[in-house]
Amino acid sequence: MRQVLLLRGINVGSRNRIAMKELRAALEADGLGDVRTYLQSGNVVCDSDAAPAELAERGRRLIAASFELDIPVIVRSRDELAAIVERDPLREVASDPKRYLVGFLDAELEPATLASLSELVAPQERLAAARMELYSWHPDGVSRSKLWNAIAAGRLGASVTTRNWSTVTNLLAIASDQPPSS
Repeated sequence: MRQVLLLRGINVGSRNRIAMKELRAALEADGLGDVRTYLQSGNVVCDSDAAPAELAERGRRLIAASFELDIPVIVRSRDELAAIVERDPLREVASDPKRYLVGFLDAELEPATLASLSELVAPQERLAAARMELYSWHPDGVSRSKLWNAIAAGRLGASVTTRNWSTVTNLLAIASDQPPSS
């Protein structure tokens, strides 16, 4: 089964550095098939019959053993990623894929946490939650966004890692054996 591993917070500035070539080699040595990486920010497409939660834990343990880093790993199957793209609840407003983000969670958010996030949405922003994803639109960027800062802070009661819409759709293309768009 084709799966996508999303690593949280690697290769950001000088912290949590992992070379993609070394990550691919470690994952292949651990038995994952057809391992491909996309960009330098911890996006891996591979073949594995493991359940997504099992693969996430396996990836986390492997990264700890191989790179001495405790990095959360979120996994979605190719079909789950296709459903996330198909769902696209903000397609009517999100016009710039670089400012349209998907937060991938390892568990559904508590209603109170989601309500707290909703209170932080600025008038020009949008937020939609669906299953274990947060879709957020930041037309003015994320640097001053209270919503983005709350999502990125990692205090949601669930691990989260975000990708912009371009990365999400390109990961789906790779997982579907199609070339990513440029």
